Amino acid sequence: MKSLTISTNSPQETEKLGKLLGLLISPRTFIAMNGELGGGKTCFTRGIVASAAPESARLVASPTFAIMNEYPASIPVRHFDFYRFASSGDIEELGFEDYFFDEGICVVEWAEKLKNLLPEERLEITFFHLDDNDRNIVFTACGLFHEDLLERFADAARAVKNALT
Repeated sequence: MKSLTISTNSPQETEKLGKLLGLLISPRTFIAMNGELGGGKTCFTRGIVASAAPESARLVASPTFAIMNEYPASIPVRHFDFYRFASSGDIEELGFEDYFFDEGICVVEWAEKLKNLLPEERLEITFFHLDDNDRNIVFTACGLFHEDLLERFADAARAVKNALT
């Protein structure tokens, strides 16, 4: 399991980080996001969608009440929010796990609620509040597919940071 920690200092930086990841993701990418309310999960997702499904970027909002938003693109992006669910059993009853293993891209907020439904192959992203705007974002890759994604993302993030200094 490989991991990487990146700090951001504004919602715009968090979104840009999502855009960078969105440029690198491919079919069957599963992004499992965790962190407290207001941690930056939806902001990060907006960045992913801006790169992976640009025509839908302006539509990104937390699907807390809809549960899932789908953003059409050559590779569809499914954005889930399981905040309101008490258990993985509630999620399983709705059959959402069928989406987790198809050719689309899954971005899941409150992924810790999935428990036994969480795919073994995934990129876990945990958001930590430092203060109003500052975040530490920890990326952990589970499985070879997502380890490769994390390595490419780390290289791209380093290149961007070096270009700015």
